[in-house]
Amino acid sequence: MGTIQIRDVPDETELTLKARAEREGKSLTAYVRDLLNEEASTPTLDEVMAKIATDEPVPYDPDFVRETMREGHR
Repeated sequence: MGTIQIRDVPDETELTLKARAEREGKSLTAYVRDLLNEEASTPTLDEVMAKIATDEPVPYDPDFVRETMREGHR
């Protein structure tokens, strides 16, 4: 597992994060690690758009859509 050290964090930011961590019953380290993990696991808009660009196009068949709607499938 890697280590990240962050310097020059404003005092107000540190106090806010410490208070939030305490409210969740976590250490500051655990709280910030969870924030970083959440950020890293959420794709950016550019990443989503790049993925969409590589997907196969979905053919659109109006007759198939009508038939599926008639059968009650959605």
